[in-house]
Amino acid sequence: MTDNTVLSRGSYKESQRISEILSKESTGGIILLIATLLALIFANSAASEHYFGLRDTYLGADFWGLHLKLSIGHWASDGLLAVFFFLVGLELKKEFVEGDLRNPGKAMVPIVAAAGGVALPALFYVLVNLNSSDEALGGWAIPAATDIAFAVAILAVIGSHLPAALRTFLLTLAVVDDLIAITIIAVFYTSDLQIGYLALAIIPIALYALVARKGEKLFHLSPAASWLILLPIGFIVWVLFLNSGIHATIAGVILAFLIPVRQNARTEAADAHYGLAEVMEHRVRPFSAGFCVPVFAFFSAGVFIGGWEGFTTSITEPIAYGIVIALVLGKMIGITASTWLITRLRGANLDPDIKWVDIFGVASLAGIGFTVSLLIAELSFGLGSDYNDDAKVAILTASVTAAMIGGAILSTRNKHYKKIALKELEDANQDGVPDVFTDDSTKQQLS
Repeated sequence: MTDNTVLSRGSYKESQRISEILSKESTGGIILLIATLLALIFANSAASEHYFGLRDTYLGADFWGLHLKLSIGHWASDGLLAVFFFLVGLELKKEFVEGDLRNPGKAMVPIVAAAGGVALPALFYVLVNLNSSDEALGGWAIPAATDIAFAVAILAVIGSHLPAALRTFLLTLAVVDDLIAITIIAVFYTSDLQIGYLALAIIPIALYALVARKGEKLFHLSPAASWLILLPIGFIVWVLFLNSGIHATIAGVILAFLIPVRQNARTEAADAHYGLAEVMEHRVRPFSAGFCVPVFAFFSAGVFIGGWEGFTTSITEPIAYGIVIALVLGKMIGITASTWLITRLRGANLDPDIKWVDIFGVASLAGIGFTVSLLIAELSFGLGSDYNDDAKVAILTASVTAAMIGGAILSTRNKHYKKIALKELEDANQDGVPDVFTDDSTKQQLS
C-alpha cells in the first residue's frame, strides 16, 4: 500500500542530523546578526565616510587578461558568497543522496513549496511596481530567496521540539529557493557573456571532479588530503567564472555537486569515519558561517537611513514596500498554498502530528530574505544607488517582520510538541531511541 503521507517524522538518524545542522547554523546566524547591526551602526554614525570608503577600496590586480581588481564590497559578494553557495549546493546534494528527501515523493513537496515561494513574491513585487521605471522592475528577483542562516537560527532557538520533518522542510526549501535565485542570477543577471572563459573552465572542473571522485584510487589521497588539492583548483574555476560574465557564486554550486557524498568501499574498509563531503563541510562551514557571510553582510547591509524621517521616506517607495509585501505576504501565501496544492494533487495528507498552522509558521520564517536578497539588489541596482539603499531598508524591515510573525507562531507550536516529546521520552527503548522512531523490524533487530 502506497504511503501518501507527506512531511512524516522520518528516521531517527535524520532527526539527529537535522538537529546538528540547526545547531551549527544557529551560531552562524548570531554572528551574521552582529555583523548586520555593526554595518548599520557604522553606516549611520560619524564613521560612515570611513565605512563606505573601506567598502569601495579596490584590492587585487588584473593580469593575463583576467580581471581580479575588485572593491572590497565586490570581493565579499563575488568571492566570499561563492563559499556560502558551495555549502548550499553541498547540503542540497546530501539531502537528495542520503537524506530522507532521496525519496522523490518526499522531495517533491519542498521543491514545489520553494517554487511557489519564489514565484508569488516576484509577482507581488511586479504588481506593486508596474507603474515604476524599468530599472525598478529589474528588482523582481530580490524577494526570491530565504536566508538559511537567519531562518535556521531562529528555528533552532524557538523550535527545539518541532518535528524533524518541519525543520527538514524549512532547510530544504531554503536551499532550493536559494538555488532558484542563483539560477535566476545566472540567466537574468549575466552581462557580457565570455564563452571563452566558460570553455576554459571545463578543464579545471573536470580535474576537480576527477580528484573528488577518484582521488583515493588514482592518487592515494584520503578525504582529509583531497580538499587541500581541490581548494586551488576550485579557485581557478571561480576566477574563470568571475571573468565569464556569469556571477562567480555559480562556481560554488557547480563544484559542490561534484563532491561525492557516499563513502566508497575502500574508504569504508579503511575504517574512515568521514567521506569527502563530510570533510569538506567540516572544513568550510566554520569559515563560511564565521567569516564569509558575516563579512558580506557587514559590507552589504550598511545603508545610511537618516533617522525615522529617512526610514519612512525609503519604506514608502514602491521598490521598498513591494519587497516588504513580497517577502512577508508573498512567502507566507506562496509556500503554504503550493504545499496545499501539491498534497491535493497527489491525494496526500500531512502527517497526523503536523498541522497547517505549522506550515504557515515555517512559510513565515521563509520570508527572512537577507543574504541572497542583498546580493540580487546590488546586481539589480548597483552598489550605493538610491534604489539599492531603499531595497536594503526594505529587506531588513521585511526580514524582521517575517521573523517576528514566524517566531510567534512556531514558539506556540513548539510548546505543544514539547509535551509530545516528553511523553515519547518516557516511552523510549533501552537503546535511547524513542519508540515512535522504531518500526517493528527495527524493534526485532534491537532485541
